[in-house]
Parts: sequence; C-alpha cells; structure tokens
Amino acid sequence: MSAGWFRRRFLPGGPLPAPRPPRPRASPVPYRRPRFLRGSGSGPGSADAPRRPDARPVRSPARGRALPWNAGYAEIINAEKSEFNEDQAACGQLCIRRCEFGAEEDQEWLTLCAEEFLTGHYWALFDGHGGPAAAILAANTLHSCLRRQLEAVVEGMVALQPPMHLSGRCVCPSDPQFVEEKGIRAEDLVIGALENAFQECDEVIGRELEASGQVGGCTALVAVFLQGKLYVANAGDSRAILVRKDEVRPLSSEFTPETERQRIQQLAFVYPELLAGEFTRLEFPRRLKGDDLGQKVLFRDHHMRGWSYKCVEKSDLKYPLIHGQGRQARLLGTLAVSRGLGDHQLRVLDTNIQLKPFLLSVPQLELQEEDVVVMATDGLWDVLSNEQVARLVRSFLPGNQEDPHRFSELAKMLIHSTQGKDDGPTGEGQVSYDDISVFVIPLHSQGQRSSGH
Repeated sequence: MSAGWFRRRFLPGGPLPAPRPPRPRASPVPYRRPRFLRGSGSGPGSADAPRRPDARPVRSPARGRALPWNAGYAEIINAEKSEFNEDQAACGQLCIRRCEFGAEEDQEWLTLCAEEFLTGHYWALFDGHGGPAAAILAANTLHSCLRRQLEAVVEGMVALQPPMHLSGRCVCPSDPQFVEEKGIRAEDLVIGALENAFQECDEVIGRELEASGQVGGCTALVAVFLQGKLYVANAGDSRAILVRKDEVRPLSSEFTPETERQRIQQLAFVYPELLAGEFTRLEFPRRLKGDDLGQKVLFRDHHMRGWSYKCVEKSDLKYPLIHGQGRQARLLGTLAVSRGLGDHQLRVLDTNIQLKPFLLSVPQLELQEEDVVVMATDGLWDVLSNEQVARLVRSFLPGNQEDPHRFSELAKMLIHSTQGKDDGPTGEGQVSYDDISVFVIPLHSQGQRSSGH
C-alpha cells in the first residue's frame, strides 16, 4: 500500500482540518462494511469505490440487513468531537490458507492451494486521536497482518502439539518433550500471531503516515473467534466484557499512563535522555511547587507499588512524567493512553521529546469460549459501567429472541443510553460527547458456525 494510494483514497483534500469542539447532540455517520476481509490477500478495499474520510468499514444500519454470518453488529456514532469520525471498525471472516515450508526459492513460504484451510471471525474497534488517519489505516490493515501471521503458524495450530520444526525436520529426538515442558499450546500460536500482527500494523501505520505527511494514532480492541475459542486483544482504553446469565466479566484492561506507571517510569530510569531534562520520572500526589523545596513529601518510583517520603530537590519541581489521575492522566502532559498504534511522529508541544518510546503496540490478550461479548470504545464506558451494560443486555435479549436483528438493535440501544435521555434504560440522563462504537457478538452462534480444518 503506497502513501499516494492512502492520500487519494482517504484524504482527498490534503491535510485534515483542525478538530471542531464537541456539540451537545450526537448524529449517525453513514458507513459500509468492507469487502476485503475474505479473499486471497489483495490490497485493502481494492474492489471498492472511493470513500469519504468518515466512511465506515461495516454495513450501514439504514439497509436493515444483518451481517451474513451473524457476527453481531457495530453501531457507530460520531458525536462531532472531530470533523471526521475518529472511531473506525472492521469485521468479517478470516480465511486462513494452508502453507508449507518449501525447498525452492530459498525456502520461502509457498501457498499450496487457494482453498481456505481454517476459518475464523474477526471484529476490531479503533479509536483515533490526532485525527482519523491512523484508525482508518488500522481498520484496513490489521486483519491482513493477522491473516499472514496466522498462515505462518497454521500447521502448528492444528497439530496435536505444536512441533519444534514446521519443516518436518527432526534435529533432536527430544524436541516434543521440550515443547511439552515449556507448556506450548495451539492457543499460544494464535496469541503470538495477534501480537506480531499488532506490531506489523504499527510499523505500516508509521511508514504510511510519515510518507503522507499525516500524524496521529489509535487504540485497538480486537476479538478473534477461532477453533471454538475467543481471543480478545487490547491496546488502549477501549473495553470488552463478557455477559453471562448471572455474571459479567471484563475481557480487557484499559492501558493508560496510570495503569502502566511502573513500566513507563522504569523506561525513563533506564533511558533518562528520553526526558531531555524537562520532566521528572517520580510520582507525587500533586504537582510540586517552589514552597515544597526542602520538605519531605510522599513519592514513588518505578520499583515501588507503595509510597515513601523524600526531601524535595530542585529537579523534583520539573513537570511530572505522568500528570493527573483517572481520565485526566496524561503521559508527558500529552497523551491519555499508553498503548496503541501509530503516534510515531508525536512530540511534546514545543519540544523535540518523542512519546513513541513510551508507547507499546503489544496488546494484552484474554481467552474466552462462550456467551455474549460487548466491545466498545471509551465513549460508552465513560457513561455506563460493566454492570449497567450487562443489565441492559439481559433485559433486552430475552424479549427479542425472534428478532433476527436483535444484536444490531441492542448495539443501537446501548449507544442511545449514552445520549442523555432522562427516560432511557439507565434513567441517569448522562451524556457522552465522544465518538462511540459498539459491537455485540453472540458467541453461541459463532460456535455452531465455526469450521475446522
């Protein structure tokens, strides 16, 4: 994918305009489901007509049709936080081809046949910041990266135990024993493929945005249903929960400067040059002032979960590496998340200090196998708790069992609950002014439809 293709396809007007301030009402944005998730690996959207920058890579609710494999539904609302919707979504079927290690062409991977060998399902939400460019690229790229990574390990995935050598060689007779002692399972190959796909996608986004003169990044929340198991990978502050008849269980954790404080502080300890003498890595309950000099105050460093006291020195008065708390916590006074894709060009305002060294594209992964999953960007969770969403799911689905579009209607209802209706299901009248995307995924139907090898 070239930078020129990206500019022509998604950024026809050149650099994106400055974001507009939020407005009190939310409005739906038209969107379409992509046609590139299934196939032999052609470029993203190669068969599609050009889209506007806010076009959605999933089916429009106005058409009133469910996804062909009943994958759940993404309802996406642009709350006009930005002129172009920074939330992006993608879903579809993953068709993984069988490959084997060949002796020709310097032992490169060779495709034996075009027939799909293993089939899975894929859902992804991307919440952009600094513009929609990174989220658009991720929505059109990550699934292709994941398919390639899965095809590289599919032979090991379907084996009774992942072999030491996919080439079939037996260098050491005890190889199976070593693999068993390490506890390596087929699930570990899928997890590794997801981790590598995130890293690969992050590198693609970095190259494309640099070549096109664009900036920005995005969070990524991905669910993959494969071989009867659901894998949830999260890099950012979006969230997925599992709703069962009698419980709700988080499937992901938010990654913010606060939750990853120790990792970020340790990086600043090992590489102090990253702070350029402008920041202090130490954490204090509040920003220190000149009057604090010489006083003993609470603090903690990278190796500490607890707190201690130290005598305030002049260097402690520098701006904190992590400032604020909760939703207001910022890394280097700039970014509210600590993992995601993109942000390769992001720097602290009026400095040359880069944020990318402190950010991770590696996701956290969870593995589940049943019931209903709700995935949403942070705009939903700013207003509704896990328990509130679970109550809405349980109250809605039992009375709509015969409705073939019940999951799409549930996604719409969840978003409607964030739009400040006093008579809404929560009765709290809270409003979210952030862009919001929601997937509702019925896992029981996916288990019936999943195919083997």
